Amino acid sequence: MNKIYASYNNIISSLGFDSEIVVQNIQDKNSGLQLIEDKAILSQPFYSSIINSKDLYANFKTLGIEGDFTRLEHMMISSLSKVIGEAKIPINNRVGLIISTTKGNVDVLDKNSRFSKERAYLSVLGRVIKEALGFKKEAIVVSNACVSGVLSIAIAKRYINQGVYDNVFIVSGDIVTEFIITGFNSFQALSNEPCKPYDKNRSGVNIGEVAASILVTKDTNALSKEAVVVLGEGSSNDANHISGPSRTGEGLCRSVKSAIKESNITFNDIDYISAHGTATLFNDETEAIAFNRLGLNKVPLNSLKGYFGHTLGASGLVETIVGMHSLQNNTLYTSLGFSELGVSKPLNIITETTSRKLDTFLKTASGFGGCNTAVLFQKVK
Repeated sequence: MNKIYASYNNIISSLGFDSEIVVQNIQDKNSGLQLIEDKAILSQPFYSSIINSKDLYANFKTLGIEGDFTRLEHMMISSLSKVIGEAKIPINNRVGLIISTTKGNVDVLDKNSRFSKERAYLSVLGRVIKEALGFKKEAIVVSNACVSGVLSIAIAKRYINQGVYDNVFIVSGDIVTEFIITGFNSFQALSNEPCKPYDKNRSGVNIGEVAASILVTKDTNALSKEAVVVLGEGSSNDANHISGPSRTGEGLCRSVKSAIKESNITFNDIDYISAHGTATLFNDETEAIAFNRLGLNKVPLNSLKGYFGHTLGASGLVETIVGMHSLQNNTLYTSLGFSELGVSKPLNIITETTSRKLDTFLKTASGFGGCNTAVLFQKVK
């Protein structure tokens, strides 16, 4: 099989419109989470990371792309167009497009939306992005709850290894809407303060919005300075509950074991874990159980939810991109919001940003419906 790489990338978020700017903000411990007072979304104030609309539309205007686009489409097109420009890969029949999202254009279902309700169909979102950026092949839409972003990297790798494509561009995104915020609030899962993954005093999740894009390729001439090898991946479903993870961490364990098996490395070779860490009671506990079962409890680990909030279907991709920069910079970034361990099993949570030689990292994600995905990445030698 070909060696597959994750290469050029971009992040559009409340922490900036460029991956390196975003990573610098993480280095400086700046969070994009703010107290939002918007009764059109929720009757009481809530913490979230929301992209500045004025900046978003001003940035989009510089692209010179014509069309009537939703907020999410503005975010996705802005992010992906930058990656396409930097990669300098001609868009032809050997180039694939994957779109990963949890809820897509769900805001067009609001009664005050000026867009057709059909715009909420994920296939329509795929067509809009495809046509706006000139892709030749139909978009592949991955909507598998909160693993969608990182799962898309695994799917892109498979397509390239099967000879379907030579290069695959991925764009992930989700937005903050009344539907999403009130949904999590109905679960009593929203925190009334900035989230604290794995902490004793964690009280729930913050929801955020982001768009992130990346090139997955087998072409060694199309590698960015922070490019990594996609060593191996695995996915498994808990088959436990529509909104609750397995209490034993079984699905996550199986996903990581599959990724290790394909990678031909050992658990001891993992230098760092970029975990899901939503700051909900059950998710963080399940991850702690799984990582202990795998013997990974001493590996440095962080959650980036304290910077972005939970960005749903985009979270796995944006956190992978930060992990790539972490390897390049040989830096472990603080798990923001953590103070004192609040799960039943030991974990090596990163409490201070630290310089350290890094070679390989594990990205994991879990989501509603019992889905779990794990992908291993390594520096290009």
